Amino acid sequence: MSDMLSSLVDMGFPSNRAEKALAKTNHQSVQQAMDWLLAHQDDPDIDEPYVAPQGHVLSESSTESPSQGDNGTGASGSDTPLQAKSLKCDDCGKILKDELAAQAHAARTKHQNFSESADEVKPLTEEEKKAQLAKLEEKMKAKRAEKEEQEKKEQIDREKLRRKQGQELTQIKQDMAMREAKKLAEERKRERIEEKRARERVKEQIAKDKADREAALKKEKASTTAPTAAATQPATAQPTVKKEYDTCRLQIRLFGGSAITHTFKATDTLVDVNRHILMNRTDDGSPYSLVMNFPKKIFQPSEMDKTLKELGLVPSAVLILGKPQ
Repeated sequence: MSDMLSSLVDMGFPSNRAEKALAKTNHQSVQQAMDWLLAHQDDPDIDEPYVAPQGHVLSESSTESPSQGDNGTGASGSDTPLQAKSLKCDDCGKILKDELAAQAHAARTKHQNFSESADEVKPLTEEEKKAQLAKLEEKMKAKRAEKEEQEKKEQIDREKLRRKQGQELTQIKQDMAMREAKKLAEERKRERIEEKRARERVKEQIAKDKADREAALKKEKASTTAPTAAATQPATAQPTVKKEYDTCRLQIRLFGGSAITHTFKATDTLVDVNRHILMNRTDDGSPYSLVMNFPKKIFQPSEMDKTLKELGLVPSAVLILGKPQ
């Protein structure tokens, strides 16, 4: 930025106007540029970029002059022609100070016909310059206030948009949280239903196992009962012989309702049973303890080395995996 342009900007003139004024006055001085700005501040194209006019050149000598007659003398009849002190627009009659002003007028109004004039355009007095400058500053102040008001309005609109977007985002998050909570509640409901069904299946299996054991015991008892003595002979008491079993059929109910059925030796221990469970279980592998419902019994670690026969599980029994003690 040149020194003259910086001076005009520091005085409060917009940079585009200052550049245009310097171009119009051929960068002669800050004072001339300021005078031009004060004289043309109300021009409708004051803020438009400067474009040099094309076509008619005012510096060319005119073959005819309004101040000359047919004999080339002035209108006053004097042999000395009047000195041109300004230019006149023949299209609108406006008196212009110099060629630069005429060029600016031509660019602004598209008028092309100009002639020299003896009328002098008086320069602005200091009071007029101050008044024009004050008027210019007032307009600039009003424009700045208008710009600030517009920026304030835009800031309010941006804040409203930001709040609206924030509310929409909050609503989206709430909707997602509600959907997740609903989904979780439905999953828990399904889990409770599955657990209830699993418990019912276990109860049904336990009842079936109980009925099977009772039927087997009745059958065994009937097969070992001594035949009735003849009515004509005195009854003779026969000793009851207890059958010895060397195998033990165990049904082991796992977590989740599935079961393992296996025939062990009567001399096998609960350690052997646990080993078989670990090798064949299909549930989640949680820790467990061995439980028998009929009669109710929870096998302790001290009983792990006892045989199935010693524990009363021969010839058959149902064991259930329970929570560890």
